[in-house]
Amino acid sequence: MNGTKSNPKNDRVKREYLIWRKEAWRRSPATVEQIRHAIDRLEAYTGYKDFGTFNKDQALGFKHALVEVRTDRTGRPLSISTVHHILQAIRDFLAWLSAQPAYRRRIKPSEIAYLNLTLGEERQAKACGPKHYASLEDYRTALKAMPAILETERRDRALVALILLTGMRDAAVISLKLRHISIAKRYVFQDPRLVDTKFKKPIHSFFLPIGDDIVEIVRDWVGFLANDRGFGPDDALFPKTLVRPDASQNFAAAGLGRHHWADAKPVREIFKTAFGRVGLPYVRPHTVRDTLTQFVYELDSSAKGFKAFSLNLGHDKPLTTFNNYGHLTVEQQGEAINCLGQHPLTARTSEADLVESIAERVVAKLTRI
Repeated sequence: MNGTKSNPKNDRVKREYLIWRKEAWRRSPATVEQIRHAIDRLEAYTGYKDFGTFNKDQALGFKHALVEVRTDRTGRPLSISTVHHILQAIRDFLAWLSAQPAYRRRIKPSEIAYLNLTLGEERQAKACGPKHYASLEDYRTALKAMPAILETERRDRALVALILLTGMRDAAVISLKLRHISIAKRYVFQDPRLVDTKFKKPIHSFFLPIGDDIVEIVRDWVGFLANDRGFGPDDALFPKTLVRPDASQNFAAAGLGRHHWADAKPVREIFKTAFGRVGLPYVRPHTVRDTLTQFVYELDSSAKGFKAFSLNLGHDKPLTTFNNYGHLTVEQQGEAINCLGQHPLTARTSEADLVESIAERVVAKLTRI
């Protein structure tokens, strides 16, 4: 190793690549940062040698060294899933680099391939266990126990209620303005010009039929902001807490401002407090989508209904919702399999009709589970 902590030539090409990933591939800042960390690991291993020196020996050495890395927090080796993602990020970077004129003859695709895991390791990295998410009853229990005396308490309860009604991402929820919600229409427009939606997509989200009592929580909050606090269309729907010095010159909460939170960390804290208050384990706000998908399974819905639900979550294709959140328990799987014979499909069904028919029948069956 050459002892240096950086390589200006590497830094330039790395910066160019990260900009390309962000702008051309529309990757989020968080994803781009993960890619940067992965490339940094390779650089540190090689002693910040020119990327153009990459070869088979570096690939094998780095891969084996990565498997031996132990985390600072637990002292355990990196999970095989983490190793998989780091190697994938580096392979993608080197593949891009090998197509650049200055590196085309220096980096060989056949040597990049040495960064692959074994097929068994790949399967292990992509395997996932049962997902942990709260039931609809858990959400109701948590909401009923949330206090609603202080302004901040009313805000927190309304925030959880709206996430439950729509399945919105926490980053989008905290960037909503009062203009984006219509209680009369039971509707939220996630305007990508102002709302932090994934891939900057416009998303039309209607309230799911969870219950009028949940809608009433949001209705009361919107009315309080507009009528009691005089909030306008461009004020935050869920404004951050004002913090000011108290009589003892200690910083303390002093009601609400009109501006948005800087990030979604407060949402996670609200969920942690709400579920912890009733003795339930913490669930990430994003897992509400698993909860709602199970709820939609239980409705008397058609393929058209599931398509509408998918659009509510910002998915153009229902299969995205099925694949990400439409998991079944072993019991649900067995029940659905046992009913397949009750609805035989014709041998001449087209592939498109087959997919729609299966979706309709699975959803219809699960409504009766």
